[in-house]
Amino acid sequence: MVKGVQWNDDYWLLLLQVYLQKPIGVKPLYSKKMVSLAIELHIHPQTLYNKMCALDRLETPRLERIWDKYSNNPDRLARAAKLLREMQGFSHADAFYEGVEMKETFEVFFRPIEGCAPFSPLMLTLVLDLYFRLTPHTMVPNTPEVVEVAKLMGIKPQQVAEVMQLFQVCDPYLNRTAPVSTPLLEACQQLWNEYGNTDPVQLEEYAAELKHYFK
Repeated sequence: MVKGVQWNDDYWLLLLQVYLQKPIGVKPLYSKKMVSLAIELHIHPQTLYNKMCALDRLETPRLERIWDKYSNNPDRLARAAKLLREMQGFSHADAFYEGVEMKETFEVFFRPIEGCAPFSPLMLTLVLDLYFRLTPHTMVPNTPEVVEVAKLMGIKPQQVAEVMQLFQVCDPYLNRTAPVSTPLLEACQQLWNEYGNTDPVQLEEYAAELKHYFK
């Protein structure tokens, strides 16, 4: 993220826009709308989610004023949000951040891994969650669960099955050997190192939240 970025009260307008999109209300933490705004602002989705909950409760007089002014006037809100983006340079990010130290953190989780498109760490996490709920002989394209997660992510079941084969290589209990090392295998190994020895229920709960990104 941008070094030193802090919450700007003007961002309430952008958050309100997302809040008012149908269905109106607090959006899931990892919904694509929330993640897109988080990447735009370089602010973690969890921070935006917490802010949106505060907006939902109208916790401060300032939020009440913003709500009264904009909630029933989407055109006014759209104009104000557009002006804010123009002033902040969001539509010219390369120029706006020129000379500013950039260090992306959470953003890369949602972007395709270099040399591994279309897979992002998010997508691999969903496949790993499924891996722990299947047996090796069911990690094939025609297994209903494989078809379901592939459809959710907009890819082919065969692609999901191929990633599951790579996770089998990472699984020390199976003692499989990869014919060659690939960037995708390295990415799978990194995720295995992070989640392979953790409680599968925790991963399942995390994956359930991440699935909102594709809905």
